[in-house]
Amino acid sequence: MLTSVACSCARNGRKVSVPVAKLSLLSAATNPPRAPNLTGGRDLSRHPPSRLLTPTPWQLPRGLTARCVSLSASVPAESDPTDEENFGSLSTDMSSRRSYRKDSPYLQDLRHREDQDEEEEEDRVKPRRRRNTAYWYFLQCKKLIRENKLQEALDMFSRDMLQGERLQPEEFNYSVLIGGCGRAGQLKKAFRLYNDMKKRGLVATDATYTALFNACAESPSKHAGLQQALKLEQELSRKSYPLSTITYHALLKTHAITNHLQPCIHTLREMLQKGHVVTQETFHYLLMGCLKDKKTGFRLALQVWRQMLRSGILPDSKNYNVLLRTARDCGIGSASLASGMLLGSDRKYEREHVSESGRTDVIDIDLLERQLFIQPDPLSDRQQGSRDSEDESCSRKDSTSLIPVRQTVSLPAIIEGDATAPNLLDVFEGKRGGVISLGTVDGASDRLALIGGADGVLKKMEANGLSPDLKTLTLLADMMELGYESLQLLLKVAKQHKVRLDVAFFNSVIRRAARAGDLEEAKAVLSVMQQRHVSVDVQTFGCLALGCERQKDGLQLLKDMEEAGLKPNVQVFSALIGRAIRRLDYVYLKTILKTMSSMKVWPNEVIIRQLEFASQYPPNYNQYKSRNNYLVQIDGFRGYYQQWLREMPAQSTEDEQAELQTETDSAVAKTGDADGLTEWQRNQRAAARRYYSRNKDSKSSAAL
Repeated sequence: MLTSVACSCARNGRKVSVPVAKLSLLSAATNPPRAPNLTGGRDLSRHPPSRLLTPTPWQLPRGLTARCVSLSASVPAESDPTDEENFGSLSTDMSSRRSYRKDSPYLQDLRHREDQDEEEEEDRVKPRRRRNTAYWYFLQCKKLIRENKLQEALDMFSRDMLQGERLQPEEFNYSVLIGGCGRAGQLKKAFRLYNDMKKRGLVATDATYTALFNACAESPSKHAGLQQALKLEQELSRKSYPLSTITYHALLKTHAITNHLQPCIHTLREMLQKGHVVTQETFHYLLMGCLKDKKTGFRLALQVWRQMLRSGILPDSKNYNVLLRTARDCGIGSASLASGMLLGSDRKYEREHVSESGRTDVIDIDLLERQLFIQPDPLSDRQQGSRDSEDESCSRKDSTSLIPVRQTVSLPAIIEGDATAPNLLDVFEGKRGGVISLGTVDGASDRLALIGGADGVLKKMEANGLSPDLKTLTLLADMMELGYESLQLLLKVAKQHKVRLDVAFFNSVIRRAARAGDLEEAKAVLSVMQQRHVSVDVQTFGCLALGCERQKDGLQLLKDMEEAGLKPNVQVFSALIGRAIRRLDYVYLKTILKTMSSMKVWPNEVIIRQLEFASQYPPNYNQYKSRNNYLVQIDGFRGYYQQWLREMPAQSTEDEQAELQTETDSAVAKTGDADGLTEWQRNQRAAARRYYSRNKDSKSSAAL
């Protein structure tokens, strides 16, 4: 302390006496500096208070006395809290600086850069803050799925969200990904996500189960989709989980596509028991279930349609499209049974239900199931005795088959394919006409005539306030009678409802005309396509090939494809081969095979089966006893086919063919094995082995 006093005196120009200087040196020697007290206080027991700050007389040598001034104002005390208020009061005495200047911008910028560098170092040392949330990833994945980028959404979820930021996923993160996998047909991936969701302890919702059932319905393997759907349905039944209407519709869709109609009826009964409302979408999936039965699906669809009208539900465009699909792809079964079920049961239903309750908007699910799935009557079988023993044994083998117990004799049919014929849809609505029974229904045009034909269906849709779409017109084009008037009717309807016709619609018209053998009418459709600026594709020429009965027409078709810049595929050649085999024109068939070889179009299994059938002699045919002008060229064709089979690398599936065509030169160079053979040579040897094995089998069978 005395040292600081001496320094202050020296700065102010004062003199310091010799005794004071000696005293300051003596105090520095006897009292070394102590370590500061970190507690902010002073231990009075160990360090007694110093008496240097009190006015104590000092005994100086030579008998001189002096008095030391108090330095309490200049010494910072550690124990007295009032000294903090006097901190810096000696700055005027200790420093000679009287003015201050502001730092220059350059110095401020340097200081700012140093602070920024320190912050960056702290950010590198400290863990990075999470900038995204689970809901943000949900929105991003949903956006990618809408853009058909499912794999990118899965990578973002697994790599960025789970591994990168280590976020805890929520239920909606899994649900949106399961829905995307379901629409893409990736069944295994969808259930893998569902299992991962359960392992994390997340609770699935209706959206999750709806997405899972939809994945089962859209799976390419219908058997695998059905098995997964049944397991999931049993799991929900054990949990007693209440399904929503949307989830029930997804379950109905799964059974309609992968199963058959009877599980759909059971699901509908469960919906009604749980108090869910039946809508147009519910009957849409019931109609889809009728498509699984190709023999009697159209009759089942008409019965479901009648129940929908009785329930007070008006059909929509989707219902009409499914009804037209059943009319095109499914049969009606027995005409007498169809007459009894579609016409005779109306009076019985009205007498039992409508007259008693006075309501027609109640779904009698038990009656509908009995009418759809006819079961044998044991009492009638017992009365018939031995006469119906064979029918009874057949019914025991397949109790769920749609067969009647006793078929009634059908009356003559009065329904024709014209516009004035009665309409079954009018009969279902309660309009009585002259319909007595149904006659023989052979083709799709006859089934379309039962519901009023194309004109009758379009008028029904117009009466319900519906407009036909492109799918409706395409289905009608597949079933309408051939002729220019039918095409003009559809073109007029498309113009009226502003439906833009695409190449698939015109291909349907061309296909129907070509199958009927009218190649000129099929070619006339091409001019209509040109007027409407619709470009042809490979499928268009494939439909035209179905009508090329002669060699000249087939070669002209291939030439037209070359001029259009299109290369014929396997389907086009398969259609031409089928036409040539149908006419037993082996010269035409040999020309097609030569063209395939020159264009390097490899045959598939379908073409091999066609050619194997064409190279065989008809049963019970002896060329030495009788002469057949159509089989004169068969021996020459058999020899050429054997040589052609050795040269052409036959492919088992089209996937292998596409893989060979997309191979690069580097991949081809690596295909050589230890024997040094390329893929081309290996295919040739495989074709030769198939040929020799076939000849060996034929010789052994002939010897037997």
